[in-house]
Amino acid sequence: MSTPVSSIRNLGPAYEASCKRAGINSAEELRALGPDETYSRLLATGSTPHFIGYYVLVMGLQGRPWNDCKGKEKQELRQRFDAIKAANSKALEKTKGRSQLEAALDAIGVIEKRKA
Repeated sequence: MSTPVSSIRNLGPAYEASCKRAGINSAEELRALGPDETYSRLLATGSTPHFIGYYVLVMGLQGRPWNDCKGKEKQELRQRFDAIKAANSKALEKTKGRSQLEAALDAIGVIEKRKA
């Protein structure tokens, strides 16, 4: 039996929908992937990078309120977030200017690539 992504603290239906687009269909899958791999997959499937979205995920997986992240911990998470964004820069560039649907279709190879 699988548990919905939205059962994780701080994560609601919109986050769950983004995870579904990334092929993450349960809280168990998300926990197994961890926050960094999960966020990489979200970016690869067209989610717009946003630091708050990343640390909400990290805090939720730790069972903490989303706004519990402060000081040095928040600075360290910002460095991890920046590294994830940099590692996914090609995917982000590829999806720039596309709707999330277009980005998802492109990620699975269904639509033509846009000319630069």
